[in-house]
Amino acid sequence: MKTRLTYLQIWILALVSCVAAIWFSFSYVDIPVAQFFSGSKHYLNAIIKPASEDFASTIILFLEATTILGLSIVCLFSNKKLPPLAEAVGLACLASISVYAIDSNVLKPLFGVPTPDKVLDGARHTFNFFAGSEHSTFPSGHMTLAAPFAGVFMRLYRQSILPLSALLLFGAALLVAGEWHFVSDVIAGTFIGLSAGLLAAQLWVLHSN
Repeated sequence: MKTRLTYLQIWILALVSCVAAIWFSFSYVDIPVAQFFSGSKHYLNAIIKPASEDFASTIILFLEATTILGLSIVCLFSNKKLPPLAEAVGLACLASISVYAIDSNVLKPLFGVPTPDKVLDGARHTFNFFAGSEHSTFPSGHMTLAAPFAGVFMRLYRQSILPLSALLLFGAALLVAGEWHFVSDVIAGTFIGLSAGLLAAQLWVLHSN
């Protein structure tokens, strides 16, 4: 009980810090950063935007679903327990798909924040509660797709924390530089995704034990 309480306290502290970071970014950082990358026509846009067509969220979701199906078939026909790494991959894919679905169908419509291009074209950078859609920008769908996957491995394989953290940070920077998301979007998406991934992995550990 002591260990679980400590985890909860750490998460609450992280939640408070995340909310404060989102508020500060939403109020003072989002628009200046978006204007900087839009006005300067940063060279990353030439790399990121064409790549987005090939690596869209739908393709990643398809690959994750196919991975889960493949692991399930192997498990059924081999009648053996999957190796720990294969279990981790399957769990990470499930967490990723689940959180992305919640973000797209619940959180984005709930908050209704316009995308950076609409804001730079004159829309207000504000929360339009219950007036959004899956195409709204807050929280970042890209990060709610990647962070849960990373969170599972961070919990099950502690040596992966540093490299996966670096990859998430790099991905978040690309999303902002590519004018897909505001800074507050990626902060919220990363926190939600990591929380879900770590929780899923912790529940899996308890179940396995």
